[in-house]
Amino acid sequence: MNELEDILKRWANGPSTTETEKCQRAELAIRKAIAADEALNKRNIKVFAQGSYANRTNISNASDVDVNICCRDVFFANYPAGVTNDTFGFSASSYTYAQFKNEVHQALNNHFGAETVTRGNKAFDIQDNTYRVNADAVPTFEHRRYFAKSGGGYGYHEGVELRPDDGKPPEIINWPQQVYDNGVAKHGRTTRRYKKIIRILKNLRNWMQGENISAANDIASFLVECLVWNCPDHCFGKDTLTEDTKLVLAHLIINLDEDQKSSDWVEVNELKYLFRSSQPWTRLQAYNFVVACWKALEFDK
Repeated sequence: MNELEDILKRWANGPSTTETEKCQRAELAIRKAIAADEALNKRNIKVFAQGSYANRTNISNASDVDVNICCRDVFFANYPAGVTNDTFGFSASSYTYAQFKNEVHQALNNHFGAETVTRGNKAFDIQDNTYRVNADAVPTFEHRRYFAKSGGGYGYHEGVELRPDDGKPPEIINWPQQVYDNGVAKHGRTTRRYKKIIRILKNLRNWMQGENISAANDIASFLVECLVWNCPDHCFGKDTLTEDTKLVLAHLIINLDEDQKSSDWVEVNELKYLFRSSQPWTRLQAYNFVVACWKALEFDK
């Protein structure tokens, strides 16, 4: 076995038992905090882990666990043209997102202690030694994107929505269940290589940052996941991880060098385009990153 394959095998390793327990502990502790609060325990609230920990694409010493606190008594809606609340007999709720976030803040303070909870623009940072919880708790309302069914009537995709305190942007919509389901399906179709390649590229990004390779800076973990998602299934499942990594990077380099080639690429959720002006990253940034990855692994030699 060559040295590079050994490195990639190590980088591809899934979450350890300790990492998995960290995720479960955070989710359980936050669920208890919400259940213990008189203002919230009567509401329909779903507490669940999301992001790389929940999707099992996290790497060692990754960031805090991301836990969603979703109130499903109220929802934000996006309708097709010509459709309104009146179409379904819906009415505006008196319970606001700002009120919900304030109540979540109080519940977390009461359970963990105010000194361990920091309110951020989008989420609450919890650093609690007693419960051994290091997490970002994200309060959200349910989000529904309605669409017209081919046979008549309407259906909707269910996601979550949050409103940053500073209103920049006015709202953020995510689709955690779709990301999870699609990731599981692709992992199965690729002989369980999809998530391994994601972890390899995340670890490679971190190594490159340590080597002061500027193209690896500001590359979000979710962007890495989405780039690997847009690689065809036939790029995975070769004899070695080195071959898979090389095929994935080659596909990305070929298709990211011009806007038109990747203009229809989507996030893992398949509900949001990957490269649009609303995104915090650009196609050129992604291209420079994957080229730098190719060079760092010395695939030209």
